[in-house]
Amino acid sequence: MGQTRKIPAEAVELYTRFIHGEISRRDFFSGVERFAVAGLTATAIVEALMPNYALGQQVRKDDERIKASYETLPSPNGNGYVRGYFVRPFSADSRSETPAKLPGILVIHENRGLNPHTEDVARRFALENFMAFAPDLLTSAGGYPGDDYKGGQLFAKIDPAKRTQDLVAAAQWLKARSDGTGNIGVTGFCYGGTMSNTLAVLLGPDLAAAAPFYGGAPKPEDVPKIKAAILIHHGALDKTLAEAYPAQEAELKKNKIRYEGHVYPNSVHGFFNDATPERYNKAAAQQAWTRTIEWFNQYVRA
Repeated sequence: MGQTRKIPAEAVELYTRFIHGEISRRDFFSGVERFAVAGLTATAIVEALMPNYALGQQVRKDDERIKASYETLPSPNGNGYVRGYFVRPFSADSRSETPAKLPGILVIHENRGLNPHTEDVARRFALENFMAFAPDLLTSAGGYPGDDYKGGQLFAKIDPAKRTQDLVAAAQWLKARSDGTGNIGVTGFCYGGTMSNTLAVLLGPDLAAAAPFYGGAPKPEDVPKIKAAILIHHGALDKTLAEAYPAQEAELKKNKIRYEGHVYPNSVHGFFNDATPERYNKAAAQQAWTRTIEWFNQYVRA
């Protein structure tokens, strides 16, 4: 799963519960102590489980191949406004006075705000010749605080319906940009994966494709509203979501939605996140990324 096999799977599961807000920081730390053995202290386990954003960075913020900025846009039905990270490939704007029109990808973070990993994913899309926008749903609370645990606490205090409307506003903003083709897709991780499915319902024909990573499925009665092509990624060891997938697949089939689903072996919740090495599955992550780019090239770029 990661660079080392020393960390017990139960400790990784404990971390997953912690980042989802199911247990407190204190309970997480005390729980980890149960797994400390000779040569592996509780502190070492915690350090191994916590994100290392420098380690997970694939594209530097100052990479000369991209143009990035932070943009703030109105969200009248949400929290009033939402700020996010917007990235385009440098080559799209450097060859002529008129920017090249590119398809857009909305990148939705986990339940802790716009952390460095999500920004890095947006930059990766720019290198694949998309323009990408990663909104920070903690904008109304002052933005991502630089700490995932604090970000999760802030996230839980923001009205869920308003968070959803902030995402709708971000998607509509990206779709309407003059330097875009008018075609957009969405991807996201955990909460962001669930919201990718939700936006497929809410946006209908305004969304070309979605690629949710370990996200919850929409309600069966909402599936007929989906017009996007859906690419689903789950880890086989992420039991709850993996076991729920067949029911989601049945609904997609029944409603003749274009879809493809993959359940990756030996992969836990968060397997794509290379900033958390003990959850990261390199082979599965690379395969999922290749499939996502191919999917968006087929359904968003076309």
